[in-house]
Amino acid sequence: MNTRLVFMGSPDFALPTLRLLAAKYSLVGVVTQPDQPAGRGRVLTPPPVKLLAKELGLPVIQPARLREPEAMAQLWAWQPDLIVVAAFGQILRPAVLDLPRFGCLNVHASLLPRWRGAAPIQAAILHGDGETGITLMRMDPGVDTGPVLSQRATPISSEDTAGTLSPKLAELGAQLLIDTLPGYLDGTILPHPQDAAEPTYAPMLKKEDGQLDFTQPVEALARRVCAFNPWPGTFTLWEGQMLKVHRAHVVGAGEREGGQKPSKHASGPAPIYGVRVVHHGLPAIAAAGGLLVLDEVQPAGKKTMPGKVFLQGAKNWRV
Repeated sequence: MNTRLVFMGSPDFALPTLRLLAAKYSLVGVVTQPDQPAGRGRVLTPPPVKLLAKELGLPVIQPARLREPEAMAQLWAWQPDLIVVAAFGQILRPAVLDLPRFGCLNVHASLLPRWRGAAPIQAAILHGDGETGITLMRMDPGVDTGPVLSQRATPISSEDTAGTLSPKLAELGAQLLIDTLPGYLDGTILPHPQDAAEPTYAPMLKKEDGQLDFTQPVEALARRVCAFNPWPGTFTLWEGQMLKVHRAHVVGAGEREGGQKPSKHASGPAPIYGVRVVHHGLPAIAAAGGLLVLDEVQPAGKKTMPGKVFLQGAKNWRV
């Protein structure tokens, strides 16, 4: 008898999993988030999972809350043997977790118990982890606390951003799921408790989390730029407006152009945090331990541009 699967997911991260599941299993339905306003025109835009599900000819529902009676009625009508979740964006209540006989499996983008929560990819980069990965787990009522079926690791390069690491993990997660499902469904792969290591948490990000604090170590600021690219993005203030920082690199205190301190106003060895300077023709800002050099920025109301181009019009950049 074919195993009846329901898939729950929303963003691009979920697409490889949906695509592989549809090719290899009997998918009876897809649940995704409602269409959301996007862009300057605030046009209602469907989530990527909805677009792919329609392309694959799969039935889709988009409840604002999964506990809505209509959504629960549809889940019961689909009679799933298994629910697979990948970046869905809503908490599953016990009524949903207990519905399929094989439970609900989550494709989570970290090596649990490290980085439970909503933003594990960003957290791994932000904290300088050397590797991350995918955990396939059976969901329970807690937040990413369920028992593990399988895990697969991948390194984080110094050039990785959330935008480059996410698709790598998405493909890794889809393949891990497909490799694991046969054994789980026939009972040869059993869930086991998560490692006893102290868990860490990756809370949901907000736009204000992207503001750069130049009293922090410069290496941490550079990681923040990578971790929050493309969302929520990082920024500083320039002439009273937001200056988005899309790419940046670190210059240590001993590597500054001409061996100069970050400002003529500096007193002794301590830098004046937040002072703007020019380093090899690029805008830079002093932070603890060195300079954050801005390779690519976006001034308010303008397009993204190289730091050198920005500097040509920023006559008052240097303090």
